[in-house]
Amino acid sequence: MLQHKSDIIASLQKDILSLGGIKSPVDTSRQNNHLDILQSHFPYGTFPLGAVHEFVSEKPENLAASTGFICGLISTFLPREGIIVWISRSQNIFPPALQTFNITAHKVIFIHPSNEKECWWCIEEALGCKSLTAVVMEMKDVNFTNSRRFQLAVEKSKVTGFILNINPTPVQNTACVSRWKISSIPSVLEDGMPGIGHPRWKVELQKARNGKAGSWEMEWLNGSFHFVKEKNIIFSKDHRKTG
Repeated sequence: MLQHKSDIIASLQKDILSLGGIKSPVDTSRQNNHLDILQSHFPYGTFPLGAVHEFVSEKPENLAASTGFICGLISTFLPREGIIVWISRSQNIFPPALQTFNITAHKVIFIHPSNEKECWWCIEEALGCKSLTAVVMEMKDVNFTNSRRFQLAVEKSKVTGFILNINPTPVQNTACVSRWKISSIPSVLEDGMPGIGHPRWKVELQKARNGKAGSWEMEWLNGSFHFVKEKNIIFSKDHRKTG
């Protein structure tokens, strides 16, 4: 009887998530096992694809950090052969640098609308295009109404959207499945090595629909994310731990 009740509760929870636009993932081959800590904060224990994620960038340095982190997410969770559309009224991206995150520039379509009206049109058209894998959007003052339209579009197309919400005044409630704030933190050099270290971020998951917030320090190393704990890097099984 208890088992029967638990099955009913689990089924109801699944139905509620589905009504909210969060469906159980069919293909989990791209989910990253050594990011279980981060993924456990989302429903089904997987990073939500076919959804829209918001990144709040209050300063230029936050925008740069968020851009790098988003590239890492795309590289980690989405098919490498997929096409990405990057919509921005500025031209701040240096395409060859995307290779750092295993993204080849010829897989990215950069669109630079001349005004806000064109920008909104491009975003909605891209999010509704089933031939795309991901859409990255740089915009200002995202609100619930337009974010809801974006979320409805990706629920049909299965495209994953990333909003770079620049200088929000103030931050508003949105229909995005998650809200993040990414800040850069000092990198750590290998002993005796010159130059700068690998990218490191303070990652704040400020909200997750039907999930829970969290905060981590993470590093991009050898083509993948790794958690940073104190002075030690927590590696996946195929890497050694160094300190």
